[in-house]
Amino acid sequence: MIDRLAALPAWVHWAGLCAAAALGAVAARFIDPALWRWQPELAVSQPWRMVTAAWVHLSHQHLIANLAGTAVLAALGRAAGCDRRAATAWALAWPLTQWGLLAQPTLAAYGGLSGVLHAGVAVAAWRLVRGERGRRRAVGAAIAAGLLLKIVLEAPWLGPLRQVPGWDIAIAPAAHASGALAGWLCALACGVGSRASGTRSARP
Repeated sequence: MIDRLAALPAWVHWAGLCAAAALGAVAARFIDPALWRWQPELAVSQPWRMVTAAWVHLSHQHLIANLAGTAVLAALGRAAGCDRRAATAWALAWPLTQWGLLAQPTLAAYGGLSGVLHAGVAVAAWRLVRGERGRRRAVGAAIAAGLLLKIVLEAPWLGPLRQVPGWDIAIAPAAHASGALAGWLCALACGVGSRASGTRSARP
């Protein structure tokens, strides 16, 4: 079984996580969101919410937007050469994204994939910056800079929620910041893009 997994194309591991994100979000539409969403007071007693909170969406628009974002991230991951090591980093960042919300205790509840997607973008950007050269490295740096600029403009330090024109729900900027930070730290810890990972030769 392990040999079969090792023989899979490098990008399949990343694609599998994207599929889990999308399918979980769709399935969660049929489950009471109160059972899965992130609530800081339940972080220790009900730790599964670190994972399931990402699947809870508060409106149809919210779900569709994050499913579209998941598809874009799947394409970005393949283009960036995200392999099993990158997928591992993103998987580790998934629950850490929600744990990071404890830094903003006034956020009483949270649900949605956006924080986890920001983590995935951070991992993919680091894969390009750390593991590539020339134009591909420059693309990774531009993605990372754009991600950082987005987080700064959202000003998560100003409060737990922000109402954005055109959205039927309030967004939680802290989730985006937490996800990006968790993704970058996990990418560092997992050695994403390092020569030892062999990702350049593994990329199809």
